[in-house]
Amino acid sequence: MEQRLNMQQLEPKAYEAMYGLERYVRSSSIPKTLLELIKIRASQLNGCAYCIDMHTKDARHYGETEQRIYALNAWRETPFFTPEERAALALTEAVTLVAETHVPDDVYEEAAKVFEPNLLAQIIMAIVTINAWNRIAVTMRAVPGSYKPGAFD
Repeated sequence: MEQRLNMQQLEPKAYEAMYGLERYVRSSSIPKTLLELIKIRASQLNGCAYCIDMHTKDARHYGETEQRIYALNAWRETPFFTPEERAALALTEAVTLVAETHVPDDVYEEAAKVFEPNLLAQIIMAIVTINAWNRIAVTMRAVPGSYKPGAFD
């Protein structure tokens, strides 16, 4: 696999704007491990190998367990995730697959029940941001493997 284009190099203003969203998300009140679970799950759904590699490494860096990372694509079938994490993961899937789901009321209401409004808004922005990154990385054929965990600390 070979990378097609380097967005950061070719369009630095666009990349910087996108990175501004990433800085916002990373400075939000979302717990680090929950943020990485959101990013991994969206990346799994979008088939973004680069982002899966990056965010599984960061999840481990922030203390996430191998068991939960491995079970993430079947989170509904496990007892490993809290009600808050389940609500965030369901919302992540609904927003990521928005053309199919249109974010059902029950999914949104469950998230609204377990997260205060500001944190819910931050989670939605995190989901939107990772979906944008996935689309960039998949289109550019970003090559996984070189990311070092904690690069954004």
